[in-house]
Amino acid sequence: MDGHLRAYDTSDGKVIWDFDTLRDFDTVNGVKAHGGSMNATGPTIAGGMMFVNSGYAQLTGMAGNVLLAFTK
Repeated sequence: MDGHLRAYDTSDGKVIWDFDTLRDFDTVNGVKAHGGSMNATGPTIAGGMMFVNSGYAQLTGMAGNVLLAFTK
């Protein structure tokens, strides 16, 4: 709900990396975009990439409108 996407070590639970989505983003189509809470769905892995939406305003979440794509 805090806008962070985190990866955890399976052996000890420590955070391996943390990406803060609660910020403005430059977009490929020029539409203003901002990240928010992540609580509705989990990431999708396909074709060597990870896709995740950021922005969930239901209940007590923070609104946003971003679909993020990560690659190695």
